[in-house]
Amino acid sequence: MKINEVSQKYQLSLSTLRYYEKIGLLDPVERISGIRQYGEKDCDRIEFILCMKESGLSLDMIKEYFDLYKEGEHTLEKRLALLQKQEQETKEKLERVQSTLDYIHYKMGLTKSNIKKRDKASAQPVKSR
Repeated sequence: MKINEVSQKYQLSLSTLRYYEKIGLLDPVERISGIRQYGEKDCDRIEFILCMKESGLSLDMIKEYFDLYKEGEHTLEKRLALLQKQEQETKEKLERVQSTLDYIHYKMGLTKSNIKKRDKASAQPVKSR
């Protein structure tokens, strides 16, 4: 895929893709007549980067993960530890978001109840004296 296709597919700017390559998050992308041609391996790596960014991992930490990967199998435990730490942080983030959502639902319930009370009170016939 050409760089514009990858840019559109992953909603990343061209400069972001070039930057990822420059800082070593992406291996040098194959070029045909000077035009970057992204392969499946490149796209897999972009998906990993985006997933890790979404979880809150910094680009520096993602780079560290890839550097460990390049060092070989003797870094498996370090890579696992990095992923486990991020898993825990993501779980905590998810719990905070769920708590926020629960509170929103609670407030929605109160508001709906108040709307029903108001509508019920306004539907009562007015007694004449």
